[in-house]
Formats: sequence, C-alpha cells, structure tokens
Amino acid sequence: MPRFSVIVPAYQVQAYLHECLESVLSQSYPDLEVIAVDDRSPDACGAVIDEFAARDPRVRAVHLPRNAGLGPARNAGMERASGDYLVFLDGDDTLTPDALLALADRLKETGEPDVLVYDYARTYWSGEAVRNRAAAELAEDGPAPFRLTDRPGLLNLLMVAWNKAYRREFVERAGFTFPPGYYEDTPWTYPVLMTAESIATLDRVCVHYRQRRTGGILRTTSERHFDVFDQYDRVFAFLDGRPALERWRPMLFRRMVDHLVTVYARRDRLPRGSRAAFLRRARAHYRRHRTPGASVSARARVHHTMVRFGLRRTYRALRLAASLRRGWGRIAGRLPRALRRAALRLHYRLQRLLPLRADRALFTTDGDRGHGGDPGALESALRALAPHVRTAWVAGPEHRRTLPPATRRLAPGTAAHWSALARSAYLVTDADVLPGLVKRKGQVLVQTRCGTPLGHMGLDLLERPAAARDTDVARLLGGVDQWDYVVSADRHSTLTWERVCPGRYTTLEYGRPRTDRFHTATGADVARLRESLGIPEGSVAVLYDPAHRDYRRTQRRPLDLERVARRLGPRFVVLSRAHHPYGGPAEAASDRVLDVTGHPDVIALCLASDALVTDYSPLMFDYAGLDRPVVLHIDDWEAYAAARGAYFDPRAFPPGAVAGSEDELIDVFATGDWCGARSTRLRADFRARFCPYDDGHAAERVVRRVVLGESELPPVVPPAGRRPVPPATAVSGPSSLTTVPPQQSAGPPAVTGSGRPPLPR
Repeated sequence: MPRFSVIVPAYQVQAYLHECLESVLSQSYPDLEVIAVDDRSPDACGAVIDEFAARDPRVRAVHLPRNAGLGPARNAGMERASGDYLVFLDGDDTLTPDALLALADRLKETGEPDVLVYDYARTYWSGEAVRNRAAAELAEDGPAPFRLTDRPGLLNLLMVAWNKAYRREFVERAGFTFPPGYYEDTPWTYPVLMTAESIATLDRVCVHYRQRRTGGILRTTSERHFDVFDQYDRVFAFLDGRPALERWRPMLFRRMVDHLVTVYARRDRLPRGSRAAFLRRARAHYRRHRTPGASVSARARVHHTMVRFGLRRTYRALRLAASLRRGWGRIAGRLPRALRRAALRLHYRLQRLLPLRADRALFTTDGDRGHGGDPGALESALRALAPHVRTAWVAGPEHRRTLPPATRRLAPGTAAHWSALARSAYLVTDADVLPGLVKRKGQVLVQTRCGTPLGHMGLDLLERPAAARDTDVARLLGGVDQWDYVVSADRHSTLTWERVCPGRYTTLEYGRPRTDRFHTATGADVARLRESLGIPEGSVAVLYDPAHRDYRRTQRRPLDLERVARRLGPRFVVLSRAHHPYGGPAEAASDRVLDVTGHPDVIALCLASDALVTDYSPLMFDYAGLDRPVVLHIDDWEAYAAARGAYFDPRAFPPGAVAGSEDELIDVFATGDWCGARSTRLRADFRARFCPYDDGHAAERVVRRVVLGESELPPVVPPAGRRPVPPATAVSGPSSLTTVPPQQSAGPPAVTGSGRPPLPR
C-alpha cells in the first residue's frame, strides 16, 4: 500500500502532461502510485500516459471508453487507488520539488488528519509565479489537527480539489464522489471540509497552477458554465440532510452569490445572448437558498442586490460608471505626477546655479538600497577620517534602519535628493548611471562597481545578446564619461574595467572597501549576527549564493538545498541567498535551510557563515579575503560560458574544492575536502591573485586619496600579517570546519597615488 495515490485526469493537455507526470515521479518521496486517467482525449494524452506506465511501474494507466469530464475521470482514479492518502493533480499543473515529502512530514506531525490543506501558486507563460493571496489562512500556528469550526477561514480559499490531501478511508466511508459538469470541485470541497473530523494545514506551495492563455475551462466560452447552478444545488442538498451542518448555510450562501457574480462578470465565459438567462437563474437560486439573517458586507451588497432582483441593466450601468471613474482616476493621477516632475526639474536647474558644497557627499547604490556595500564602507570611512564632510544616503523609508545615526537619509526623487545631487562636491555610487545627473565642474564622482568581474561586462556584452538583454550601451558610456575615479580590487579588475568601460577616469587599485569589515569585526559581532539569523549554536553555517543564469528565462535553484542539508547531517545549516526569484513565490524556510535572500547586508551574511558555496557569483572573490572555505558547485559551465562569457574558467583556478554535481558537493563536505589542506592551498593562491589589497584599509586609502588629497598612502598589510575575524565554528575532521592559518607569502608593496604593484603569480 503506497503512502500517496496521485490521481491525474487528462483531457487535451498533451503539451503539459509530460511535465506534470515528471513532477510527480521525480519527487524525493518515492512511496507513491500515479493513476493517470485518459478521459478519451482526442490528442496524444493516452499515448503519453502509456509511455510513462511502460517505463515506471508506479504509473497505472486508465483509459475511459468515452469522454466523461473531469469529475467522473477523478472518480475512475479513486476506484483504483490504494494509497493511504489521495492527491489530485490536473494534467496541466505540476507538483513543486519535495512537495510529497513535505506532505508526508506534516501528516505525521499532525496525527494522520482526514484532510491536509496546502498552498499553491499561479504560474504564467512569462515565468511569473504568484502565490495564493489567502495564504495566511494556512498558518501552522495553534493546535493541529482541528475541525472546520476552529478555522472557518479555510472556506475563503479557492474551492478546488487539488490543494488538499485526503485520507482514503475517510473519503470511502463518507462516500464522497465528484459530480459531472463544470465546477465539479464545489460540491466536493465544501462537504469534505464540513464533515472532516480532523484537518491540518501546510504553509508551503506544493502545486504550480498553470494559467493557460487558451484551452482552460475557465477561459472557455460555453453554456456549460450554467452547471454552476446544479453544483450549488448539490451543496445545499447535502446540508438539507444534515441538520448538524446548518451553521454553514449562511457562509455557503454568501460564497454562492460571489461565485455566481464572478461567472457572470467574466466576459470570456458566457456565450453572447445568454447573460440575461444566467442572471434569471441566479435570481431564482438566490431566492431558493437565501438564509434569513445572513450578514453581507457593505462591499458585497451591490452584488447581492443585483442577483436578488436581476438588475442586469443597472449592473451594466454601474460597471460602465466604474470604468469611467477608473479612467478619469488614471488621467487625474497622471497630471499631478507630471506637474511634480516638471517642478523637480526646474528645482534641480536652479540648484545647479548655486555654489558647490565642498563639505557635502552624496552616496547611493544601484536600486537605492540600504547602507552597505562599497559605498557604505566609503561613507563610514569618510565620517571617521573627514568629519567636516556631511554625508547623505539615498534610500527608501524601508531601509531607514540600515543607516548610521550620523548619516542623513534622502528619499529618492524628492527635492532634497535633487538638491544634494546638484550641490554635493562628492558623489559615490556603484550604479552604472546616476539618473538625471548633469555633472558640474568641480564635482567628483567615485564609481565602486559591483564586484570583481568573472562573467562578461560592459562592451563585452555586445557579443552576448542573452546576457545583454536590454542593456543600453550608449547610456552606459554616457555614465562612464561622468566617472572621475573607479575603485578596483586587483589587477584583473583594473584591466577589465578599463577595457570594457573605457573612459578618462583614474583607477584606484586599492582593494574592495566592503571587505574591510572582515578585519575590523570581532568574534562578538559574529556571534550576534548568527543569533539574529537564527543559526543554532555550534552549527556549521554554509552560505549558498548562486549566480543568475542568463540563458534561462526563469531561474531554477541548481541545488535541492533540503536534500543537501539532510545529507550533510544535523550540524549543518544552509543560508540560501538568491539574487533572483526561482520561478516561484517565496516558500517557508525550514530549520535547516534559512532563506536570507531579503537580508540587506551580504557582508554580514559572510561574517555569520563558516563556508561559502557558489558557482559564478562575484562574492567568491570577497569571501576568499575572509580566508574561510569556498566550494564551487559548477554543473553547467558550457551553457553559462556560451551565454554570458567569462574572463577565466573558475574550475582551472578555483578558491577551493570544485563539485560537478549535487552528489559530488555532498561528498566534498562528507569527506572533509572542503576544509582540507588542498582547499586551503587553493584559497591562498586565489587570495594572492584577487585579494592583494584586502587588508581592512581599502576604504581609508580611497578617502585619503580622493577627499584628503594625500599621495602617500598607508602601506598594504602583507597576507602574513592579516587577521580576518575567525568563524564561529572551528572544528576538525570530515564534515567539519577546519581553520587553517593563511599561507605565508610576501605581500604587495605599498600603494601610492601613482604606482601599481605587479600582478601576483
């Protein structure tokens, strides 16, 4: 007897059925059977099902003699099911990775409930995924299992069969089956929830609900949408025979009216000429099933009144008025914005007529993020070394807490922002272009860039259309012409930036300012950061930071992090940081995989972790200066290099161990290679090449050169004398972290205003 019987009805979904079945059979929880029902589909659905059944014994093919509809097809699957729990999945939808494992764990935790309700996300052809708006109803707080009377808000969820797992014995004992016709989920879901003795929730996206452009039932114009009336008759007939369920009648009545209005209001459902007949049927149903005393919200009273009295023309007039009101609102909304933009442009022009303020510095980051990165390090150094210069930071109100008390926050696009942009003598940014900037004589713009380049950048992207996408090269070069200084971490970065972003600027090859914190932080700072992130004491925290794949429209996480964490053992915790959404909404993190994507400070994440796993992310260059283990997981080098282009192959000159697959990565940690002598030696060579100046004083050198005008700068601390803050966990042996002293080598010479040291071998 399998744990799950996954029932998949199929009718005219040949383009999606393969992906659907693969999403089930590739689950990490293999104790399942798939009952795929060919509802006499005229396309190749039957052949696809037979192919899967021939190659995997867990698949049972069912071919119906005639087309019966979605409900009877599901019934045919239930008749053949033998699993503990029934799971329904439409043939054009998919299960998310590890969904069945999450279901199995939650069922065990909650004592085998009759029904387990889980979440879904709508997925669109563009790759966008939007999580269910009523996901708050699935919170796992409080006792579980429970009955519907304890959580009546579950009736606010989409009434479908495929967002729940049902105990088969409960379904068979109650005699539940699906009716024929459209909206067959309605007389199934309501009775199931109302009669279940035990219900539990799982706050996790387990189904990707495909929003097809054409072909779906809800996008098909047909008189079969009149079936909704019969389905609600079945729901209320179910109540009529069960007096104990009378408490639900008012809520079901309200849901029925909302549903009927939805069907009526959608232009693509009812055929032309049938809308009046539909509204007459709706009026009859309203009168038949109306419950005296049923409360209706003020917002829904218009709909109830329209259905109750059949006010079709009134409803059309109200919709027309609402449409006109929205149109006027858009016009009225644009006018004030246009006037405000014109006023700000005039304000900026007037401010440029005033003298520059030599005691003002304006800092900004790409995307107007919070205080951090290289601009953040330079801002802190400027306040320490040149206290007479007042600093301001451009950021939205959500980043207010990231700014130091002495730094003024300027909201982007405000008059204060434009005043600072016009009159500040020093401008510091890591964005390619400062929008709207008309650079004045005497203004100094310091460009910090966004990390050591591995993938192609700047002009090199002209030959890489997949990576360049909407890059405006002319706009980029216009921004380059405004740069006065470019901060560079090493000779490789210097040579690259000067070639791909050619301009008249001066390169300051002084190191990465943001890595200064690796040398100024203390063990107490590391402990405090780990506690704020929820890292258990004594755990080995692995920061996972994959790069964006230009050759993919939607991003997929290269690793199954839950599996990796389980295989590594209870001592390991994974900090997952994604630069881009992975084709789906954020999901609840587990106690073994912590989602730190939204954390505003990547340097803090580096300090809190004990090792880094990445592929092509520039973070590897910064992390190497921290002198903690780095492991590369590279399984698509050819595709990445073809789409993006790379300045060198990281596998040939890595900062540590290299894994070509997920299993190899697990083996690297299990055997201790990630922190062994070879990895330490590779990291030392990597640091010598890419971190020659990262000694904790990079920001100081930039400030002394640019703001204080000094030419003789502090000498660079040689690698042998650097002491980056050690990790919180320092143990030895396989699957453990080993802290090894940095390799002794001669450091680069002192940095001056005019000379550069040679590139280390």
